[in-house]
Amino acid sequence: MAGAEHQHQHIEKHFTATAAVRDIVIGMSDGLTVPFALAAGLTGAVAATAGSLIVTAGLAEIAAGSIAMGLGGYLAAKTDTEHYESEKIREYRECEELPDVEKMEVVKVFQDYGLTEAQMAPIVTSICSDKKRWVDFMMRFELGLEEPDPARAGRSAATIAASYIVGGLIPLAPYMLMRHEVRQALWVSVAVTLLALAVFGSVKGYFTGVKPWRGGLQTVLVGGLAAAAAFFIARLIS
Repeated sequence: MAGAEHQHQHIEKHFTATAAVRDIVIGMSDGLTVPFALAAGLTGAVAATAGSLIVTAGLAEIAAGSIAMGLGGYLAAKTDTEHYESEKIREYRECEELPDVEKMEVVKVFQDYGLTEAQMAPIVTSICSDKKRWVDFMMRFELGLEEPDPARAGRSAATIAASYIVGGLIPLAPYMLMRHEVRQALWVSVAVTLLALAVFGSVKGYFTGVKPWRGGLQTVLVGGLAAAAAFFIARLIS
């Protein structure tokens, strides 16, 4: 009884990163980093009276970046769908034209799992008796492809674009509120953005199995280095 109770109490927890989570990570990481670096770079190049220029350029970059990132996510998702469909058509054709070869590929999958010929024979027969089941099996176990969600492309574009906008407005907000105090706005933007990067990196690390402090530190270092590089390059050029 004690052993059974112990088994009931043992619950495995696994996190499988969904497509939406990946899109948010892509959009937020770029949204926090790119406008931050742009605003810092412009601050290093323009006079203190040019706060409106930084805000205008920052908003323009957020608009362009969100569209570009969203379009990239849309095209990537569409490409995955088109690739899956083309491979599925090819598998159907091969099952019709080369059934013996395809059946041996099913056998090989089970051989790799250590099944004997007697164990796998009824399984292979069952799988190959239905064309759709046969093709679905080959798509997943031979090619390693999962059927994409047909609505994925639109959702991906919207999620990445929205995440980019939210992330981009964080470093730009101090410049919008302190247009006539550009230097002070820079330091406020640095503090706010580095804090946002730390929080974002920690949350991402928590859900992806990385230690939160390490995820936060990595994200802060990437964003901070990008902004510092843009700032000092702009100062050198100007």
